Amino acid sequence: MKRILMAASALALVGGTAFAGGYTAPVTEAPVPAPVLPAPVVNANWDGAYVGAQVGYGNPNGLLETDGAFGGLNIGYMKDYGSWVLGGEVASSAANMETDHNSKVKNFTDVKLLAGIPSGQWLTYGALGVSYVKADFNGDSISDTVPVAAVGVKYKVTDNWAVGAEAAYRKGHNFDDRNDSLNLTTVGANVTYQF
Repeated sequence: MKRILMAASALALVGGTAFAGGYTAPVTEAPVPAPVLPAPVVNANWDGAYVGAQVGYGNPNGLLETDGAFGGLNIGYMKDYGSWVLGGEVASSAANMETDHNSKVKNFTDVKLLAGIPSGQWLTYGALGVSYVKADFNGDSISDTVPVAAVGVKYKVTDNWAVGAEAAYRKGHNFDDRNDSLNLTTVGANVTYQF
């Protein structure tokens, strides 16, 4: 019995030492989530020919001091190079910009080269070219080809349809050899269908 008691005491001593600190669960570090990167922006395709229409408001000054509406049709072609877009456009508009003394801007046709930067469905662009402006001045028909500069934005609604807005300035210095200017500022909206 003495031996059993000594063996039990030894086991109790060894067992008590093993459980002295109690059970401690192993420490595991929480997994670090991978960084969430934004999805890359996919630009709309602006490559191809298009036709459309434009309407807006114009303000000639110089020979004519008036304002009024315009509207017309446009046709163009753009080449999409991925991070930039180049193109050309012809836009012809009839105008209703008349003064009270038988003078008015009758119509204008712009021929422009465009360069733009696409971003998703948007295209922001600038344009330079020439504009043929026809007017009546005190009963005389006058016309001239003048430089035009424009800035604009287009938004692709679908693969084929786009809407946009454009502001343009035509500088008619010495218009029709009259030693006076006929400048024309326009702001308009447009819609185009791309083939």
